[in-house]
Amino acid sequence: MSQKLFRRTEVEALTGLSRTTIYDLMHEGRFPRPVRIGKRAVAWREADLNEWLENLEAA
Repeated sequence: MSQKLFRRTEVEALTGLSRTTIYDLMHEGRFPRPVRIGKRAVAWREADLNEWLENLEAA
């Protein structure tokens, strides 16, 4: 079962957050952590982002 992965620029477009805000929220434990997809590359799981967005809308 494959799952869509989003790179940082896609995450920025999807959430409307800047790079700095995404990493600040991650540091605070309030944004999903990415998965490593290469030596110097990371991406976020679609399911993790959807869950975060749903929780954001519920708040």
